[in-house]
This record gives sequence, structure tokens and C-alpha cells, in this order.
Amino acid sequence: MRADRLVSLVLLLRQRGRLTANTLARELEVSTRTVLRDIEVLSAAGVPVYAERGRHGGFALLPGFRTELTGLNHDETLALLTARSGRGEQVFGLRPALASAIRKVVDALPEGHLASASDAARRFLVDPETDLLARRLVTEEIADTTMVEVRRAVLAGHKLRIHYAATDQAPLWRTVDPIGLVTVRERGYLLATKSGEDRTYRLSRVLAAEELPEAAQRPDRVDLDRIWRERSAQFLSDGDHITVLVRMNPLRREELLDTALAVRAEEPDADGRLRLEVTFQDLRHAEWALWQLGTDAEALAPQSLRTSLRNRAAAMAARYEEAP
Repeated sequence: MRADRLVSLVLLLRQRGRLTANTLARELEVSTRTVLRDIEVLSAAGVPVYAERGRHGGFALLPGFRTELTGLNHDETLALLTARSGRGEQVFGLRPALASAIRKVVDALPEGHLASASDAARRFLVDPETDLLARRLVTEEIADTTMVEVRRAVLAGHKLRIHYAATDQAPLWRTVDPIGLVTVRERGYLLATKSGEDRTYRLSRVLAAEELPEAAQRPDRVDLDRIWRERSAQFLSDGDHITVLVRMNPLRREELLDTALAVRAEEPDADGRLRLEVTFQDLRHAEWALWQLGTDAEALAPQSLRTSLRNRAAAMAARYEEAP
């Protein structure tokens, strides 16, 4: 880990020029004291890094210094592959590895291409923190140490012990056979089996994890896409889920999808509105979701939901009949 950090430190100075110890610490996600120790190690190894004093001082490399230390380590390669699917590097705890990998790729570019590549990169913005309606994108958090253990067990094919907090239950320790990791709409999931039974765990509910030395009971090859489709179908067929037929303004479609569990069918209506068949957790969940959309959405079925929404609207109207 320290060797990778030293390489990243050198690449940061090469690509950005003079940087303060605080800036380097923030970029490398370590303490300022660690950065100062790393600077001493680099100097002792012959890397021409020097300090500039004063208000605008910091650390810099002698002009013209280049390094050939651009090989990608395992996590950096994995981060680059994961990044193709969106922000998976954040969900799976690979964000620092991705940043390090990108620095190495940039450093390997020929001098003449660096400026044009940097300018081109500024023309793209992927997954900003808010959408056009100023809604913040919320990414679930999981402790780095926990995510490292989960990721190691998945990749090594070892059993995994997790302290898991299921909905409305006290956290329990359980030992599982990990199959793979999936990220959907900024939510991460661990696909696994427990005593031979399929299990899907929400990563944000994993409070702690420990990779075990025993080999996991799982096939050598895996088709995560197929497994996810099968488990999604099973999830929708279990429990007290409710399917709702909705007629709505197409401009509010994404808001509905953000709250629904799944969309079973979708087609345009004659007047330009949309008809969707969507699944919610239960009647209360469906009522809450459609209430947020006001008159832009109408529940056509089931009748129990229409009745609940009508009663809620009548109660609201009664509340505002008279001046306070």
C-alpha cells in the first residue's frame, strides 16, 4: 500500500506542479504527517522533490523529472473495469484506487497529447451530484475496512462472515458463501448463498465483515446478470408487494421510478400521457409515492389504492376549508 501511495504522490506532483502538504494529504486520503514522512522517503530514494517556503509554497519536483512507475495494481485495474458501469467504484470502495489508476494512465500519455486529453476530459460530465430538478444523488455508505473484507472474499472465493442488520431486526452475525457484487441506482448488493439457499444482502446494512480462510461453496464460473434477473423476479413474487396501474404525466416518470420497486409494463396513452404497471412494497408505500406526484399521476387500479388516495385528499381539503 505504501509503495502505491508513493507512486501516486510523485504522479500528483508531476501532473499538477507545486502542491501543499494539506492538498497532498487530501488527495491521498492520509494525514499531513504521513505525507511529510513519504516526502522524506522519496528524497532519500533519489527522487528530486523539494520544498518551497512561504505563503504560496509547497512541494514540487525538479523540472523534466519523469517516472516509469505506471503499472496498474490489482485494485486499480478492477476499479477501471468497474467504472464502466457508472459509479460502482464508490459503492464497492474502489474510489481511491480509481483515482490512482487514472493518475498513472495520464502520466503514461505522450507529452504532446497530455494537454489535448485534459481539455477533452473537461467536455464530459458523468453523474453529477444533482439532476436538473436539483435532487441530490444519494450514495449509500459502507466502511472502507468492511468493504475491503467483502471484496477480498468475493474475489478469492472464500467464505465471508458478516454482521448484518436486516430490516426491523437486530444485527446478527452470519457466515455466507459470496458469489458476486452488484450495484443498482447507487445501491450495492452482495449476492451469496447461506446453507445452500440464495441470499441477497444490502451492502449498506453490513456493519462489519471478516474474510474466512475456508473456500466458499460456489461454481467456478458465474453469470451475475442472469442471477440478478432471477433474484429480482423472485423478490417481486414474494411477500405483500402490490402492483399498481398508473396513468401519469411523462415528465414525472423518473420520480415515480425512483420510488417504485419495479416497472412491469409501460405504454403511451392516447393523449400523450403514460400508462405504467409498477410494483410497490405495499399499499402504504404506493399511496405515499403517488401522493408526491399530485394530479400528475392517477392510480387506475387497484381500487383499494384509489380509495386511500381519495380519503387522504378529502381529509386534506377539509383541513383547509376554513381560515386558521
